[in-house]
Amino acid sequence: MTRLLRTTLLVILILAVSLWLLAWNLTWHPEEREAVPVACRTQAPLLVPGQALKVMTWNVQHLAGKRYVFWYDLDDGRGQDERATPEDLAYNLDEAARVIRAEQPDIVLLQELDNGAKASDYEDQLALLLERVVDIYPCSAQAYDWKAEFIPNLHIFGSVGRTLATLSRYQIKQAERLQLPRPDNNPLTNLFQPQRALLSSYLPLRDGGQLTVINTQLDKHAQGRDIQLQQIQTLSALLDKLESQGTPWLVGGDFNLLPLGQYRRLAPEQRGRYAEDSELHLLWDKYPMIPSNAEASGADRADWFTHFPNDPELKAPDRTLDYLFHSPRIKRVAAEVRQEDTLQISDHLPLLAQFLLPAAP
Repeated sequence: MTRLLRTTLLVILILAVSLWLLAWNLTWHPEEREAVPVACRTQAPLLVPGQALKVMTWNVQHLAGKRYVFWYDLDDGRGQDERATPEDLAYNLDEAARVIRAEQPDIVLLQELDNGAKASDYEDQLALLLERVVDIYPCSAQAYDWKAEFIPNLHIFGSVGRTLATLSRYQIKQAERLQLPRPDNNPLTNLFQPQRALLSSYLPLRDGGQLTVINTQLDKHAQGRDIQLQQIQTLSALLDKLESQGTPWLVGGDFNLLPLGQYRRLAPEQRGRYAEDSELHLLWDKYPMIPSNAEASGADRADWFTHFPNDPELKAPDRTLDYLFHSPRIKRVAAEVRQEDTLQISDHLPLLAQFLLPAAP
């Protein structure tokens, strides 16, 4: 090997190591399981066995709203927008607070709230939202599922910070972030990708038990890969464990998966982001799902649509991606998607359900 070749290879190696170290220092490396802080501003009440409980899950799309077609909204990447204006972010923050105050659910599960992201002016959106609803929700917990000081994508070219947030009228004893399986991509590329997770909050019951409330957003479908299946399997195993322990639980979020029957009802050009056979069957085969398959694919299925893509070809919500699952020990009383006055706040719509917790033994 000539001296020139050896020198060239050494330079390439040094550059590669330097690039890796730079990428590592700019990105976030969460543990597989880690505690997250719980903020309770006052002494919140305890849940009571047998009581009614109202729950909302809502992907608020970092409060960007519906006046944009972002670069990631279309499969071919032709979306012309890269960020919402400060005015739209502020307006949608107030609108989200308006809806939450109108419904006053006991527990709110939010996905895609930003904290420290360039695209939303580095705001802590949970803190801003809590300023508007703190009189209702003394307790909250938040966990990142995407975080980096710098993303080299030309559409971002700056920091990202996207979170799951759970708000509660009742005391949260503790919360933790559970890492979901990651896509099997290039190791360098993986450093800059979202790190999907489960935010588990543990709410004590007055009789000494507890309710486990899980908030999540799963990865989108990737052709030829089974990342959604792996993530659903991880969640299913956790729910099975809780059920075997006799612990009542609820899980809600943006699953990025269709219910039975909706795939074929989508226009062919809208099917690319979904598998024909939904991996959700691993959950709905065992546990109650809201909306149920009968609701989400029946004659009134439009009432249960929760996703209104930022696609100029679509003029109304046309699919269901957001769900609540619950332990069979918990009784569903009522459920709905609030559609009429939420269509412009986010590309997702809030799903609400009312339950009865298990009575004391």
